[in-house]
Amino acid sequence: MFSIDEVKNKARNNLKTLVLPESYDDRMLEAAATIVGEGWARVLLLGESATIKNRAADLGVDLTGVEMINPASASQLDDYAATLAELRRKKGMTVEEARDTLTADDHLLFGALAVRFGLADGMVAGASNTTGNVLRAAIQGIGLTEGIKTVSSFFIMQTQVSELGEQGLLLFADCAVNPNPRAEALAEIAVTTGRSCRTLLGIEPQVAMLSFSTKGSAKHEDVNKVLKALEIARGLDASLAIDGELQADAALLPSVGAKKAPGSKVAGHANTLIFPNLDAANIGYKLVQRLGKAEAIGPIIQGLAKPVNDLSRGCSPGDIVAVAAITAVQAQG
Repeated sequence: MFSIDEVKNKARNNLKTLVLPESYDDRMLEAAATIVGEGWARVLLLGESATIKNRAADLGVDLTGVEMINPASASQLDDYAATLAELRRKKGMTVEEARDTLTADDHLLFGALAVRFGLADGMVAGASNTTGNVLRAAIQGIGLTEGIKTVSSFFIMQTQVSELGEQGLLLFADCAVNPNPRAEALAEIAVTTGRSCRTLLGIEPQVAMLSFSTKGSAKHEDVNKVLKALEIARGLDASLAIDGELQADAALLPSVGAKKAPGSKVAGHANTLIFPNLDAANIGYKLVQRLGKAEAIGPIIQGLAKPVNDLSRGCSPGDIVAVAAITAVQAQG
């Protein structure tokens, strides 16, 4: 059974620093106090320290042990501005424009560059900013994993059917980012999700490339895309057990997998499901969550050189803490 407490314990074994750029959101202050108080990560808040401390006092929140940096007066600002201007040189950004961007009220790009340069190991944002703005800052400031061109997401699905996946535990991808990935992107989603399975859950991934067809039972260009993605994925990471194309029942049920895909090491034993597009993935996870009463944790972002995770703007302090724990463990990987 997956639990955030287990994730926190894993984070505690190798302490990482998380930057929370949205110090202007009360929920972030409460989450920062909880994280440091529980002792499984260090926290860096961005903003003017007096303002942050005064608001924390109003809320009755103890920020002892939480570090604070004001981007507008930070010693790192010149270096970060020079780096951002160089990264955005083709877009015509000057150093002065970079300074203005880094000292903007949202603090997102400063936070991303803090991760890039190792001041922090990961970032959690999105309580007050849109997903697009969070991911844009992460891609611009941190960049992508070497060999990967696709930022994607996955959900951890804790189902009530212990016979499926890893004692009922499954990863679904990509449920939130890529509407209709081409074969190359789908392959990268498969590889990064398999790696996330290892890093975050500590279990060996069995990755199924899902389709409405199993091993040639149907002919269609959508099936061809999955087959091409499978070939690319195997070339990207030969250490991963990946197979396809597989229908969902062939991926999950040993009896069906043995019948429809004899000889497959993944069929019937999959714990990581790669959906062919966002329609299927988003609908699929919500059906499993609502009809199957599974717990859905995510979306968790992957494909970046260092971890950044996005929050729902309706999140609670507890939600922020849970996502921060996952981000801390991703940083260990």
